[in-house]
Amino acid sequence: MKMISTSFQEAVADIQDGATLMVGGFGLCGIPENLILALVDKGVKDLTVISNNCGIDEWGLGLLLHNRQIKKMVGSYVGENKEFERQVLAGELEVELLPQGTLAEKIRAGGAGIPAFYTPAGVGTPIADGKETRVFNGKEYLLEEALVADFSLVRAWKGDKMGNLVYRKTARNFNPMIAAAGKVTIAEVENLVETGELDPNTIHTPSIYVQAIIQGDQEKRIERLTVRK
Repeated sequence: MKMISTSFQEAVADIQDGATLMVGGFGLCGIPENLILALVDKGVKDLTVISNNCGIDEWGLGLLLHNRQIKKMVGSYVGENKEFERQVLAGELEVELLPQGTLAEKIRAGGAGIPAFYTPAGVGTPIADGKETRVFNGKEYLLEEALVADFSLVRAWKGDKMGNLVYRKTARNFNPMIAAAGKVTIAEVENLVETGELDPNTIHTPSIYVQAIIQGDQEKRIERLTVRK
């Protein structure tokens, strides 16, 4: 059995100032909402956050950004976050923007123990500045180093008490690879079940990658609501 936290504050208790975090989700889909709120309450600062995007102004990682708890953001999409834009333009936030496929592969490689890989994405652009390039079969490729984190925060649909996780539909996005790339992975699950209840063929993240788990209800907000006129 893995550590089953009784509160979200307990789940993030070991995350300290200056930590590097990976946070699952795509937009507001599949984000560990309650773990993020617990970090806001904890007040940790100078965080380096690796995630596809930084939420929106009033939800998700945008809450940490608004509180000036994030020192550096590594992602692929600025999104709908006005405060993100303001802090970048004011020089208050360090940002590393990457092609989305490159970001995903850097995280996947980190979880797989692969230190670096070559990709054609970014060749001939400012992304390539200061990075090694090589030619394979007449085509130029850029060397990208893998990403790992002190802590990975993920959100799953179901988890058992061993820490095996199942994600639901598009919430599967970045969560599985992020779960593998953290030294400590904390999983927020919608449904916590007994060990043996999950069909082994449906498990997306094996328990070996998960150190702590907690059950909680999510609001599941919509990033941009579009309705028929």
